[in-house]
Amino acid sequence: MQTLKKIATTSAVAALAIGMAACGSNSTSGSSPSGTATGTGTGTAGASSLKVGMAYDVGGRGDHSFNDSAAAGLDEAEKKFGITPTEVTANSTDNDATRVQRLQQLAQNGNKAIVAVGFSYAAAVGKVAKQFPNVDFAIIDDASDASKGDNIDQITFTEQEGSFLAGVAAASTSKSGHIGFVGGVQNALIQKFQAGYQAGAKYVNPNVKIDVTYLTQPPDFSGFADPAKGKTAATGMFQNGADVVYAAAGKSGDGVFQAAKAAGAGHWAIGVDSDQALTADASVRDVILTSMVKGVNVGVFNFLTRVHDGTFKGGNTVYGLKDKGVYLSTTGGHIDGLKDKLAEVEAKITSGEIKVPSTV
Repeated sequence: MQTLKKIATTSAVAALAIGMAACGSNSTSGSSPSGTATGTGTGTAGASSLKVGMAYDVGGRGDHSFNDSAAAGLDEAEKKFGITPTEVTANSTDNDATRVQRLQQLAQNGNKAIVAVGFSYAAAVGKVAKQFPNVDFAIIDDASDASKGDNIDQITFTEQEGSFLAGVAAASTSKSGHIGFVGGVQNALIQKFQAGYQAGAKYVNPNVKIDVTYLTQPPDFSGFADPAKGKTAATGMFQNGADVVYAAAGKSGDGVFQAAKAAGAGHWAIGVDSDQALTADASVRDVILTSMVKGVNVGVFNFLTRVHDGTFKGGNTVYGLKDKGVYLSTTGGHIDGLKDKLAEVEAKITSGEIKVPSTV
């Protein structure tokens, strides 16, 4: 199968920006021990016969981050097309067999489009998509051979580019020359965030000190849904002199925000995936310097639009800095003074003058 690169339009990002902040849905969802759930959509658009299954990663809807961004794309499609969604959520103890079963159940229940949120679904998507060739699938954050197929949209992002800008913001804001990074699970994807962040910080200050902690190792994915671990990790960094900590850890990032708040004035956290100064608990929003927003909502919405319109084709859809698939949020005005510097760096990245590493 030929790999395709489709570009998200800036207008699509703008149209969904509100959706990222308002992640409520008219569908109902829950989970059983197998992670299955059912939902009935009540979209405001004309009734559609399209049934859509959404398989969230660990943490699910309500994580204020990665899953909520995916949920925002689903919600927007529900409003526009009147689709009927069914939402299910992964458990931290899942293996490939349980993920396969979850996707099979969605397909067997009549869903004609299924979105798997997270790289951990790669093998399951590849297997189940072959079993149901008349169902269109999308997987977020994986473009491996395991998940390739004519009826699969592999939706990926250049996280390292947005994270480079986060590193520039962190090093430019830091008074101590000491910053931190908390990753949810140590794997190639989250290391893209780390690599870009470190490179961006060193672009500003070659001597910056960067603490790095990962909460769990595969196959334990609970690091994406453990705020207590996130808080402990970030608290240690702040106590050791760091004054800005970037969390690429899903719901565990809530704990990083709590640690920044507890550390007092002059201590900051950087959010991820969604504009977390809008989605995090109100008590910690003022310590979120910025967020490295990743347009998962745009990817989900664009996929469902193509399925709804009958124009879907499998391939790898890449969203990057150039087309606003990743970007830094400005909510709160904390990085307004860095606007010119960030614009200059962004231009150098998109032109190719700055080569951003994707590995550490």
